[in-house]
Amino acid sequence: MSTSVVAARAADFLGAQASRIPASPSLVGLDGFVDTILHVVATRQSADSYARMASMAEFGHRISAAAGLSANFEMVTQMVKLGGNGPIMANALGAYGSPVTYVGNLGSPNIHPVFADFAGRAEVISLAEPGYTDAFEFDDGKLMFGKHGSLREVNWNNLTAHVPVGKMRAKFENSALIALVNWTMLTGMTDIFEQLLDEVMPKLNKRMWMFFDLADPAKRTREDIAAALGLIARFQEHADVILGLNLQEGRQIGEVLGFAPCEETHEAVAAHAVKIREKLGVNTVVIHPVAFAAAADADGSAAVQGPFIEKPKITTGAGDHFNAGFCIGRILGAPLDVSLQIGVGTSGFYVRTAKSPSAADMVEFLRGL
Repeated sequence: MSTSVVAARAADFLGAQASRIPASPSLVGLDGFVDTILHVVATRQSADSYARMASMAEFGHRISAAAGLSANFEMVTQMVKLGGNGPIMANALGAYGSPVTYVGNLGSPNIHPVFADFAGRAEVISLAEPGYTDAFEFDDGKLMFGKHGSLREVNWNNLTAHVPVGKMRAKFENSALIALVNWTMLTGMTDIFEQLLDEVMPKLNKRMWMFFDLADPAKRTREDIAAALGLIARFQEHADVILGLNLQEGRQIGEVLGFAPCEETHEAVAAHAVKIREKLGVNTVVIHPVAFAAAADADGSAAVQGPFIEKPKITTGAGDHFNAGFCIGRILGAPLDVSLQIGVGTSGFYVRTAKSPSAADMVEFLRGL
């Protein structure tokens, strides 16, 4: 089915169902970063004029050429913004109209100023100081350098000190969507999964959607990844689980589960999502390469082309916006291809504008595809 046909169906669906979003609360956590978006200077002509390094290969070549010597690189700040998989996804969900509760490290004892606007639109519970990320953006990708010391404070004891178990159960039951993201950087997250499965999930009186994003698990051991996947699969007993992956993460998870890497085609990625879903037994697996996205659920699989743009205004957070849009589709009961189209549309709107779309923005954007 052509992109324009699916986009028109998605626009019609979202236009008809958007009024339900304010009655669909989201609970999101548990990270939090201050993101500084940077360009690397290739040549400077004057105090106000420079040419940036457009490709990661150019930056890599300059670094390699300096081996055994030294080099100086100038970074130009493009913006300082809220960051972390959780806050970016939560901000996007809030822009759609979902009432958001966010739990994570947004500043202590006071909320960091970069999260002030977000805190004004959502209920926020901060566990600790944020982490910090310097994101070097190029036309063909980005390099993210993080400072993660405060993430150690995201653990079960600190979490329940701020959100007692009884309150946590109430928050879970009140939510249409619970998103727990950035497992890779949050070394306490596996224990949090275990405690939730013991203390919270069995005592809930309703099912909800639960979204998990491991977030680039390459630096974690195969054993750790396998343990996390096993726990995520157990949540399916109590909720409808979505596992969200980009292409590289999909290949990494597939390897841990015993599958060969998939090619970057619609058919191959969709088939890979089917294999992962069947192996784990979760409701939905979604994989989003840069140019398209594919997913599998109990009704089958689907893939849709994204609204690719050669020179995006921003790329950091594009995947989190995809996740938010896809989850909006799921909680509203959209078919799989429509959920995917809302996801790629949300990401496409964001990279063009550096803003999170409202439901009305997305309907208009989808009608233009």
